[in-house]
Amino acid sequence: MKKIIVAIDGYSSSGKSTMAKDLAKRIGYLYVDSGAMYRAVTLYALRHGLADAERGVDVDNLLRVLPDIEISFMLAPDGSQHTLLNGEDVEKEIRLMEVSDMVSPISVIPEVRHRLTALQQSYGVNKGIVMDGRDIGTTVFPDAEMKVFVEASPEIRARRRVDELLAKGENVAYEDVYRNVCERDRIDTTRKESPLRKADDARVLNNDTLTREEQMQWMLDLFNTIVSDETAD
Repeated sequence: MKKIIVAIDGYSSSGKSTMAKDLAKRIGYLYVDSGAMYRAVTLYALRHGLADAERGVDVDNLLRVLPDIEISFMLAPDGSQHTLLNGEDVEKEIRLMEVSDMVSPISVIPEVRHRLTALQQSYGVNKGIVMDGRDIGTTVFPDAEMKVFVEASPEIRARRRVDELLAKGENVAYEDVYRNVCERDRIDTTRKESPLRKADDARVLNNDTLTREEQMQWMLDLFNTIVSDETAD
């Protein structure tokens, strides 16, 4: 069967990463979480005093050390994919609110985007990949055979994020998470470098009221249709 590239874009906390992971597992494709890569850079910056909520981002010094930041992925014993920062498993750390609060200001830096985009594109050379993010279908893989744009209301996305963080033992308030979601939307959609937007040929999936199983069936139906059409051609 002919392999394709699946590009899934959408707003923060819209469930696109969970959806992309599930789809990749079901169809036997490689999964790459592009957002985790930006979170890893953000974690590095926080740890090295190059970013904080009050002072913002020390862009000059971050760019100076950018070549020292190595990001890779590994499969954990339970089959989940973990993000490595210079060889260290930082999957838990990159999901904390401290990182969420700073990831958008760092992700708008052109040099950071250029470096990570090149790395992301290298994963898709042989196709057979599912990647989710903000600009996968528009910038990273504009020729991807399957493009999906995931939408959900800010209120629902904030509630989902709160539930996720509480389940991990992090004490967060809904109001703080809601503000973070809205601010990230603003930054993602207005940045000059590869802003978040729906690709002209992307299919829209609004998952406000869909269960995880219903979303997966929608994705599988679309995938099977596209692969059948590609094989026929």
